[in-house]
Amino acid sequence: MDFSSKLLENAVSEVAQLPGIGKRTALRLVLHMLRQPKEQTLALSNALLAMRNEIKFCKSCNNISDGELCEICSNVNRNEQIVCVVEDVRDVMAIENTGSFKGLYHVLGGKISPMDGIGPHDLNIEPLVAKVKSGLVKELIFALSSTMEGDTTNFYVYKQIQDCEVTISTIARGISVGDELEYADEITLGRSILNRVPFESSLKL
Repeated sequence: MDFSSKLLENAVSEVAQLPGIGKRTALRLVLHMLRQPKEQTLALSNALLAMRNEIKFCKSCNNISDGELCEICSNVNRNEQIVCVVEDVRDVMAIENTGSFKGLYHVLGGKISPMDGIGPHDLNIEPLVAKVKSGLVKELIFALSSTMEGDTTNFYVYKQIQDCEVTISTIARGISVGDELEYADEITLGRSILNRVPFESSLKL
C-alpha cells in the first residue's frame, strides 16, 4: 500500500495493530479522523491517554475501575456471598448486560494454558482462594468459557478450595462447548447463570 505521507502511514500502521483491524480498515478510519474537526481527534486521543494512564484495577475483584473499588464491589445492594469467576473484564460486561446476576465477580485475567506459557501463578487465583478460605464467600460460580483451557482452570481452582465450606457451581451448558462468554446472546447467558449446576456434577459429564 503506497502512502503519500509518512505521517499517514505511521498512523495507519498503529491503528492496524488493533485486533480485527486490517490495513484497509485502518486507512479508512484514519482518513475519517483526518476529515473530522481537529477538536474531535484531540478528544479521542486525550480519552485514550487518560484511560491508559489513570485506569485502575479493583483491589477486590480485579475488574477495571476508576477508583480503588469498582462500582460493582462498592454497591451495597450486591450479594457479596456469591462470587462469579470470569476470565476477563469482557465477561463481567457480558454477564452484567443480562441483569440476571446480583453477586460479585472475580476476574482471573486469563486461563491456564501451558501451550501459551500461562500457568496458575500468572493468573489472579491466589487472592480468590484466600477470599474463599476467609469464609466470606458462600457460593462460587465458575463462568469461564467451555474450552479445554477454561475447564482446566476451573478444575485447578476447585482443587484449591474443595475442602472449604463453599458451594461450587458452574454455569449451565447453554453455552456451546468452545464458545467464549462475550459472544453469547444475553438470554442464553442469563439462563446459564440462573440454571447453574453443581460443579462436581459437571466433572462426571
